[in-house]
Amino acid sequence: MSHDYDVCVVGSGAGGSPVALTLARAGYSVLVLERGPWWHTDDFYKDELACCLRDVYKPDRRDEPHIIELEDDDGGWLSQSTVNSRWNFWNGNCVGGASNFMSGFFHRLKPVDFHLLSEFGPIEGANMADWPISYEDLEPYYTRVETEVGVSGRVVSHPHAEPRSTPDFPYPPLQEHPVASLLDKAGRKLGYHPFPTSRAILSRPADGRNSCAYNGGYCGSTGCSTAAKGSARVALLDKAVKTGRCEVRPHALVKRIISDARGKITGVEYFDQAGKLKQVDARIYVVACQAIETAKLLLRSTGPKFPRGLANGSGLVGKNLLFAGGGAGSGRLLYSKFGREEARKLAQTGFFINRALQDFYVIDDPSFGPRQKGGTIDFVHVHPSPVLRAQRQLESNGRLNWGKPLKRILEEQFRDGVPLKIEAFCDWLPVDDCFVTLDGALKDKWGMPVARVRTGYHVRNLQVGWYLAAKGAQMLKAIGAEEVISFASGAPPTNLLAGTCRFGHDPDTSVLDPHCRANELDNLYVTDGSFMPTGGSVPYTWTIYANAFRVADHLVERLGGSRRENI
Repeated sequence: MSHDYDVCVVGSGAGGSPVALTLARAGYSVLVLERGPWWHTDDFYKDELACCLRDVYKPDRRDEPHIIELEDDDGGWLSQSTVNSRWNFWNGNCVGGASNFMSGFFHRLKPVDFHLLSEFGPIEGANMADWPISYEDLEPYYTRVETEVGVSGRVVSHPHAEPRSTPDFPYPPLQEHPVASLLDKAGRKLGYHPFPTSRAILSRPADGRNSCAYNGGYCGSTGCSTAAKGSARVALLDKAVKTGRCEVRPHALVKRIISDARGKITGVEYFDQAGKLKQVDARIYVVACQAIETAKLLLRSTGPKFPRGLANGSGLVGKNLLFAGGGAGSGRLLYSKFGREEARKLAQTGFFINRALQDFYVIDDPSFGPRQKGGTIDFVHVHPSPVLRAQRQLESNGRLNWGKPLKRILEEQFRDGVPLKIEAFCDWLPVDDCFVTLDGALKDKWGMPVARVRTGYHVRNLQVGWYLAAKGAQMLKAIGAEEVISFASGAPPTNLLAGTCRFGHDPDTSVLDPHCRANELDNLYVTDGSFMPTGGSVPYTWTIYANAFRVADHLVERLGGSRRENI
């Protein structure tokens, strides 16, 4: 039977683009359907209003809201639409997805992350599960990402480093802000092991991309105007398209994946930019929309054999949604504490701090409790957007700041020192009360049910988050920072999503098999962060990239191997 394409990929971000590139290079025809527009490098510039205060790169929440369920003080659940709230669970919706707007600091998972249940035992109230693969299975693909996406850094020996098959990163580290050396000295005095944070940002030109321009540190939430940042678009999809065997269709919103009475997928139905419904079919389908949207698509893709949603025989599609647990903190390093030349260097903008701590990736501290999983502490600049920073000073201690007091506060914030930030990452434990389902009443602009997202969390997230944030605060105080605070919150970070289609060995307790193929469908795969049964204590992007390359190699083998020599 002939098909329009060998592979149809729904979603063009970190989970979809490695599949598209690998299959196109191997000689197979690939179609990528992307719901958003196709912006190019020249379309991105440092617009602080667009990146920080407006939803320029995301769907209009009036057209496509989510319903968020938040726990109230009595243990019940309050529902609110994202139309009338500060919540927005849409990430970057354009070719390349949210990878266009990532900060780009990359950490690998560690071997312990693949078997938390076996290592630490069950946790009451958490749906823990070991991964069906090991760190050794994924390590070659972490290495591939370093080259394909472009990761800059410097490997240093420290007691908590994960094994590597290569001695160093393919690109040298980015230029560092003077705060980095202060953290190194302070960390060593405390007996810790701060190390350089690797970044998916080129430190020198390569593959037709320019190197970092160090223009203000706007990486997070902003597209890169030099193509240095390793977005799925510039690093992977552009190469896939150049093979001549990959077609990308922007403004293609997939309505459903169609299946027949035999349980076979017969096509994908999508709306084009004009709102016209179209259909395409392929030998293999790969879904990579991000955890909430992938679950939503599968749940609404009902069929004769899938009344509860595609691939949902286990009832687990949408369950065990993961965000990122952890804590945060901040402080200010006053220029007045330093000599004139030192203060001048500290005042420069653009260079990265690029320092992290993983001394507490596993917490073995009797005062805190039994040996347990901890996390990563990153030290970064506060986002440089003046409007965003100023807006945060409008209120303090529940009171509005205005007039001369507000002017003095702004003066302190912008003229007197370097504002620093702690970002601490720990596992967001999978729980029954964190999931995605379809709302029974509200529909979006196209008449499709919207996602209902419950955001429950495990108290362990908070406990570990407070612990890590306090350690980060200790470091800030050690370099002389003032006004240092640290805290943890149960509120989910909306830019870090995983879970909802966990993989495993047992079809009764998983949605996908170890190759990320749907247990009930021979030709459906999921390659965004949805596959993860636990999230680890680092941002997800590097692992999503690596796993998608792993699945892509499996697909090439399944389709008969590389055809390149025959083209």
